[in-house]
Amino acid sequence: MDKNTVIGLLLIFALFMGFSFYQTSKVKKQQAAQQEQALQELAESAEETNNTLSLDAQSDTNKTAEPAAAKLTPAQKFSNAQVDEEGDYTVETAKAYYRFSKKGGYLKEIQLKDVYRYTPKGAEKEPLVIYEGGSNSMAMKLMLRDQTEISTDECVFVANTDELVVDAQHNKLSLRLYPNSSADSAQCQVLNQKSYIEYLYTFSNEDYKFDYQINMVNMEPYLYPNRHSFTMKWQAQPKCVEKNYDYEKNITSIYYMDNSDEVDNLDERKPDHKEFTSPLKWVSFKQQFFTTCLVTTDQPFTSGSVTVKVPEKGETSILKDLDADLDFEMANLNDGHFKMYMFVGPNQYRLLKGYDQKLERQVPLGWGFFLLQWINRFIIIPVFNWLEAYGLSYGLIILILTIFIKIVVLPVSYKTYMSSAKMRALKPEIEALNAKYPKEEDMMKKQQATMSLYKSAGVSPAGGCVPMLLQMPILIAMYRFFPSAYELRQQPFLWAEDLSTYDSIWDFGHNVPLLGDHLSLFTILMTIATIVYTWLNQKLMAPTQGNKDQQRMMNIMMYMMPIMFLFMFNNFASGLTYYYLLFNLVTFLQMFIFRIAVDEDKLRAQMQENMKKPVKKSRWQMKMEELQKQQAQMLKQQQQGQKRK
Repeated sequence: MDKNTVIGLLLIFALFMGFSFYQTSKVKKQQAAQQEQALQELAESAEETNNTLSLDAQSDTNKTAEPAAAKLTPAQKFSNAQVDEEGDYTVETAKAYYRFSKKGGYLKEIQLKDVYRYTPKGAEKEPLVIYEGGSNSMAMKLMLRDQTEISTDECVFVANTDELVVDAQHNKLSLRLYPNSSADSAQCQVLNQKSYIEYLYTFSNEDYKFDYQINMVNMEPYLYPNRHSFTMKWQAQPKCVEKNYDYEKNITSIYYMDNSDEVDNLDERKPDHKEFTSPLKWVSFKQQFFTTCLVTTDQPFTSGSVTVKVPEKGETSILKDLDADLDFEMANLNDGHFKMYMFVGPNQYRLLKGYDQKLERQVPLGWGFFLLQWINRFIIIPVFNWLEAYGLSYGLIILILTIFIKIVVLPVSYKTYMSSAKMRALKPEIEALNAKYPKEEDMMKKQQATMSLYKSAGVSPAGGCVPMLLQMPILIAMYRFFPSAYELRQQPFLWAEDLSTYDSIWDFGHNVPLLGDHLSLFTILMTIATIVYTWLNQKLMAPTQGNKDQQRMMNIMMYMMPIMFLFMFNNFASGLTYYYLLFNLVTFLQMFIFRIAVDEDKLRAQMQENMKKPVKKSRWQMKMEELQKQQAQMLKQQQQGQKRK
């Protein structure tokens, strides 16, 4: 090691020692200053305590001195001991009453005006309260400067008013969470009113929607500066408000729309969970007829997760446990804003569609099948709303709607009937073919002869099936529409007190497997009408090919289907079973009119004339003849082989 190296190391060591001495001296000065400040604050606190004790002594000489004040917990650094934690802030609009919790500042409970929960017939109506008993909560997770975490639902918010009645001049509820400047005592809190977290709610008197904005004002000295991502934790336990608890529970779930405007939902029948790494535009806690949506406006939630849990068996009030953790960014802690709005109201198609956020996709109209949703969106709902505007009863609206649908599909129904009539006109010829080819090995010949007969007479065997299949999407679309139509909720008709649920005429008092605990009258009538329709249809059908055992089995199956409908639809909305009943009755009337309008004797004479004309063989007939020849050749070879043996 040379001389220069030694001198360099000594200089570095001297600099290091000098810097250490300087830092130590600086730290000691800071500690002395902090101790002096602490002593001064302690003296002031002692003086205030002595003053308080002297006042207490004048009023009560036996009063003893209070114990030393406890240190502030992390939550108390963002709380206000001067405001009572108990009680709520209330807001009234023309649509609803809202209750906001003082502790947490979140929407706690909603009572909709002129809307009632299900009550048995003859009982006094009860107002509908969504999240009754405060079963809804929202909280932000905050990280403080010292990297401790708190939740806003542990802190008390200060409001600009305890009670707000919304009108043109008064429509805002401001809930603010102030930090405490003093961090020593829970009893000696000094609020810094220039810094706060604000939940600003802005209401419209005639709307179920209200704006919800989170504001950060001068919060950088209190929150961890390198963290600008926050999590809103939303939890709810919606309770049963309809007649059919099982049905309402089974369709309660969480819906959401991602950044590509695709709407989806968690599984409605079992527990489910989903994590999101991409943005979300809105999240909704949806029940059968009511929904609570949290919709972003300027920027979406950056990520999050949603969870649905099913309550334990035996629970008869809570529908589901719904949780959503929603992450969002707020870059500026001194002047930051995150804008949303909340919708709490009916899950009604035309109402939700008006917000232009695809919220109406929560109404189950068969969205997974484009044909079903088109029928409901562009035919059923517009006609239903048009009839509703005339103030008619909903039972009458369903009747008119049924007639309208039957008129629309009248050409299809007429074609189906004509195909059946032509088949009946060929009954003697078909019976002759059955007698001509009685053996099983002649089945191919009989089928070929039958097809030749149909071709010459101008009859299409599929002419009755295809039109019938075209009507099926309408029947399925109505199956989706009626149970989800909010308009039918608590609307009575005849003996049914509510067209949106089953019309029980006999409560068993216990559960019957596959049937339930009741018997629905509209379902019984629909079943009887379907059996009658099946019987009439069987009488009008042409004789079928095949053996008698097969025909007997087919007949049994035809009559078993209506019996199965009794079990399938007994728990469904009476509006749906009423519609299916009307559909069958109008079909009976339609068949009667067709029987009068169509002269089957003339039809048979025309078909006989057609059979006299030469008919060109179709490709299918030519293939059938070729198959018949091959079959005959194979039988001949088999017979020759047996003779040789």
